[in-house]
Amino acid sequence: MSLPTPERPRVPTITIGLRLHPATPAADSPVGMLLATLYAPPEGGAVFEFRLEDSRLEALRIPPAVAGAGEADELWKHTCFEVFVGVKGEQGYREFNFSPSGQWAVYDFRAWRERRAGYVSTAAPQVRFERDGGEAWLEARVPAAALPAVPPGTELEVGLAAVIERADGELEYWAVSHPAAQPDFHARDGFVLMLKTWAEPDGKR
Repeated sequence: MSLPTPERPRVPTITIGLRLHPATPAADSPVGMLLATLYAPPEGGAVFEFRLEDSRLEALRIPPAVAGAGEADELWKHTCFEVFVGVKGEQGYREFNFSPSGQWAVYDFRAWRERRAGYVSTAAPQVRFERDGGEAWLEARVPAAALPAVPPGTELEVGLAAVIERADGELEYWAVSHPAAQPDFHARDGFVLMLKTWAEPDGKR
């Protein structure tokens, strides 16, 4: 068995490596490499892929699949892949959590860690997870209705991160950028990637 080759449309994609927070010695980590890919498909929304490579998966705690998996809270207490999306110039942002169990969560914030009470996502992400040997792959498809409401072709600021739970229960914090001395995925300076929402090419509208 081998992990699937992602089927992606012919659209711009970004693939980047996540880094372990400097407070954790990299030599002690069971993770060899953690890559993330993002793109905006023509049908709208966004797709996020996370891939563990050359890793000792037996030294990690990976939540098992949950039948009929849906929305769940506190997924970040265990192995979980996270996406943060904001609009440039605005303080508000969305947080997405994706668990290997298939469960997911969406949170809305008006400012740094100021969660908007009563927010409920009107659209559910689709989460798929597979593993083989020293590799594991998670794909999360986020519908447009779950993203911040913006016109087509808008560039969104994105932060990609992951919580990785070791077999001993210790947590590792991975992200594209770590702007703070302590792990803080909510730090807006860590939203260093740009994702342009899908818009029909000129002449096809």
